[in-house]
Amino acid sequence: MMPSAYSKPVIGIVDSCAGVAYGPDHMPARGIGGTEATVLRITQALAPHFQFRLFQKACLDTNAAPALNPMDAAMTGDRAARPDAFVVINSWKVACLLRRHHPDTPISLWLHVHPGRHNRRMGVALARAGVHVICVSDSHARDLRGFLDRPTQLRIGAIPNPVEDTLRPDATPRDPDRLLFASAPHKGLAQVFAQFAALRKHVPSLRLRVADPGYMAWDTGSVPAGVEMIGRLDRPELLDEMRRALCLFYPQTQFAETFGLVIAEANAVGTPVLIHRGLGANDEVASDPSQVIDGHSGYEIAARIQHWRVQPPEVTMAERFRLSRVVPLWHDHLAALLSQCPATHAEAAE
Repeated sequence: MMPSAYSKPVIGIVDSCAGVAYGPDHMPARGIGGTEATVLRITQALAPHFQFRLFQKACLDTNAAPALNPMDAAMTGDRAARPDAFVVINSWKVACLLRRHHPDTPISLWLHVHPGRHNRRMGVALARAGVHVICVSDSHARDLRGFLDRPTQLRIGAIPNPVEDTLRPDATPRDPDRLLFASAPHKGLAQVFAQFAALRKHVPSLRLRVADPGYMAWDTGSVPAGVEMIGRLDRPELLDEMRRALCLFYPQTQFAETFGLVIAEANAVGTPVLIHRGLGANDEVASDPSQVIDGHSGYEIAARIQHWRVQPPEVTMAERFRLSRVVPLWHDHLAALLSQCPATHAEAAE
């Protein structure tokens, strides 16, 4: 690894998946998703120790922001200009492509998604390239190991997504008739609409407020009575919605969260979540088992909501998801990444 021209090690964050360019000094008007928010949260927290350069496919302007670059710039062979290490967001193919361009630069893949079934060979390719995978939950890492085509020497670890230390319950009154859905519509909103319509037959006074982050259009069918579409919210507005809701209403059974940042954030401000048992990271991230039910059972959904309306649960988020707990894990991972021996990657560049 060539020494950096900077006083701090330079880490390149390569994102070929985000639909819009984003950075600490360049926030898109239409908002960003949980993955992008997590990238910014971690890089800003580690700024005293590392210098970060963002390389993004969605960035077409070389002057968009000081640390924001088009993705092609990550592939340059200029040894003086390249980062000391790369962290690739989600795309194992981009990680392997980087290896061909930079045979002696340490590379990690930061995986926030479940790979599609046609990607089972990724384990062999990443192991050959000497790329270490970081998943966002223990359940995500277990699922990935079970998904891969055959046992490999691929190193797979897990570092949870972080929630700010300052997010805590307060005295905001909760409305027992107010439920909240605060995810992109492709994350089971059509099913949530059907579940809510069935629930409302038992409790007609219920309202479901839907906060759509706005980064993905998705057909969810007709909107049931009692649903209020409130669109994209600024973060303070979203947190206020969470605090005022009886619960985060998310019992869909179709979309498996690799972490579920909105679940952790709701618990952090004292709001319970209603989620499906055994799906993705739900059981790991929810702070107590009373929040996990069988989403296929309209009876269980109705019974839990009716109970919470009478006796709201007191919930808190698991402390291991706090930013102050997560940042040291990333610091240690990046330090270990920088210490890798470059010779081990030579075969992958052939």
